[in-house]
Amino acid sequence: MASDLPLTIDERGPSRSTDDEPIVVLVHGSLDRAASFARVVRRLVDLPTVTYDRRGYDRSLSAGPGQSTFDGHVNDLLSVIDDRPAVVIGHSLGGVIALAAALRIEGAAPLISVAAFEPPLPWLSEPSSRPPRAAGQREAKSPSTGGADAPGKVAERFFRRMVGDSAWDRLPESTRLARRADGPALVADLASVRITKEPFDVTQLTIPVVLGRGTNSLPHHRDAVEWLIEHAVGSELIEIDGAGHGAHLTHPDAFAGFVRAAVQRATQKAGSSA
Repeated sequence: MASDLPLTIDERGPSRSTDDEPIVVLVHGSLDRAASFARVVRRLVDLPTVTYDRRGYDRSLSAGPGQSTFDGHVNDLLSVIDDRPAVVIGHSLGGVIALAAALRIEGAAPLISVAAFEPPLPWLSEPSSRPPRAAGQREAKSPSTGGADAPGKVAERFFRRMVGDSAWDRLPESTRLARRADGPALVADLASVRITKEPFDVTQLTIPVVLGRGTNSLPHHRDAVEWLIEHAVGSELIEIDGAGHGAHLTHPDAFAGFVRAAVQRATQKAGSSA
């Protein structure tokens, strides 16, 4: 990988036996970090896996959020891959980044398959089934101030909305501080996808695509995956029974199976083109 990349990157599993063997790169979503994939990675010990804290998050806090644009995150992912054949798995916003990276270099190494679990697609018309956001759950409007919309407060509200008030209240104060410190990166993430025109055309994807969602996920998460299934030709849908948006945390066995499905699709394509 690029030695000058200012991100914290972890590589685990066996060494690649050949230069053609793909690495498996997992990309986390908003207000998340590489460590959230730990239980999944432990179930993939036979595969060379790569996780990293995206710019501005956790151990890569010092690298952002000044450059935490959407294109910047795509560039970071491609730098992490560093021209190695790769199967890329993205959760939430990480899935949007993974799809964008695949289309950036479509038809050429290194991406040979991509998987996205419940990637948000805010540029689509808001589904009517999506509940209106409460006033206390709005995104930041003035993140540079120290008021109610300061980045740390945005991070807290986001966590409470996605995981629950009780989960936030159970966190030790040191963890709350760390999550609030991710606030500027979260604000940058939210701004990067606050657009009305799609940033890429998934109908142009020709590499294998696997899409995932939980049976207990919110309607707008499930609807986004449904749209992608309809538009990404030849894509495969995997549903994780009983899971919500945080399936990588609550259902690591099933999420590891989701990863392996993307690896298998890549292997099948390689075999058919040999």
